[in-house]
Amino acid sequence: MGRHRNDPRGAGQVMAIVGAVVLLVALVALGGYFLYRSLPGTGTSVSANASEASSAGEDERDMGALYIRVIGESSNVFVRVPGGDVLHDQVIRQGGSINFADAGEGLEVTIDDPGAVEVFVNGEQRDVSDQDAGYSFTISGDG
Repeated sequence: MGRHRNDPRGAGQVMAIVGAVVLLVALVALGGYFLYRSLPGTGTSVSANASEASSAGEDERDMGALYIRVIGESSNVFVRVPGGDVLHDQVIRQGGSINFADAGEGLEVTIDDPGAVEVFVNGEQRDVSDQDAGYSFTISGDG
């Protein structure tokens, strides 16, 4: 006849179970945190392949060849080298900005919601607020 042992669990087995539960709770907490950060309006300003600039107190000499600041809710901004590499293609939220120090070979810019942005080209403001959605313009480069 088979007999089952009624021994209490060993300390190692209890510690392994507790460790697994702590790991599970930590993973759930991290998942919730990163989910919260991915929601619209909870992150910081977006800047890809561009130097980020603060949204206040910009001097004309610090704006570079192209500076775009979102003053409305949000707008997708697409920037690329003419006929070449994409430098930026993301939604920028209110208060966010991008800054390109120089135009290099030139820049092609498309703004989905021109009324939501302020655009500065070589330190001078360009009024695009009355343009249609998907407004595009080109900045000539140095060479």
